[in-house]
Amino acid sequence: MSVYRSNLPQLSDDIFLTDGGIETTLIFHYGLDLPHFAAFDLFKDETGRDALRRYFRSYLTVANENGIGIVLETATWRASADWGDKLGYSSTELAEANRQSVALLDALRTESSGTAPVVISGCIGPRGDGYDPSDVMTSTEAERYHRTQIQTFADTRADMVTAITMTNIPEAIGLTRAAQAVGIPAVISYTVETDGRLPTGETLQEGIEQVDAATENGPAYFMINCAHPTHFSHVLETDAPWVTRLQGLRANASAKSHAELDEAEELDEGDPHVLGGEYAALRNKLPNLAVLGGCCGTDHRHIAAITTACRKGQAVA
Repeated sequence: MSVYRSNLPQLSDDIFLTDGGIETTLIFHYGLDLPHFAAFDLFKDETGRDALRRYFRSYLTVANENGIGIVLETATWRASADWGDKLGYSSTELAEANRQSVALLDALRTESSGTAPVVISGCIGPRGDGYDPSDVMTSTEAERYHRTQIQTFADTRADMVTAITMTNIPEAIGLTRAAQAVGIPAVISYTVETDGRLPTGETLQEGIEQVDAATENGPAYFMINCAHPTHFSHVLETDAPWVTRLQGLRANASAKSHAELDEAEELDEGDPHVLGGEYAALRNKLPNLAVLGGCCGTDHRHIAAITTACRKGQAVA
């Protein structure tokens, strides 16, 4: 049985953490090879599993030291059918990788010395490239495609699922409906370009309002990830109701565009303390922003700096 599926604790007013850029950390800091950026491939041997334990423990340490709850995302952003095919996984092997990802986090939750909640989220990525939404499914196609992975998570001790780097509205709708059908809470996290719009051109407002309208406010909340605060902070200058649905943020360390990051051969880690101040400033614009993590280029140092800045209410001009 899951622990928090019927009552997600991060929906309270308290700050919650989540992890940072898992793939960039594993590649650039741990020196690991991730074909197709697929962290779940590390479950194939004990060395890979040890690397994942080390990675997640670094964030649990930050949460425990600050007495703050944390949402741990499984290493399964690429663990859906099309990406599994590219990596040579059978459907059975892919499902087992998803189950193992939850089991690893559940074991870490058990061993955690902290008293604050540890929520396990099944991480789901887009069917296509997270930067290039050239092939957009219908919502019906998206529901059918994502339901297999979501059902696998629903049959484990995962408390929820989070769709990371969603690029388009139909896929977000279909994924939400799939989660509703199997009875597990879902979070939609959009990525945006440097103009604050989805890669398909719609506004964040449209991305949130259209998904809510099509699913009867299906997502537990929405997030933004894989973009720098300077890319989207200007679109949040409003008191419109849709802004209250944004409750989580996993920003990039770098202010570079997706195209620039795609071509980069070195990791741009930015400045953790400056990023922390930018998060604190965003909390003044987003009244419900509670789940704080990172994406490309960030690691546990950035999350620690974000925690400190947001607790102190620090902001940058």
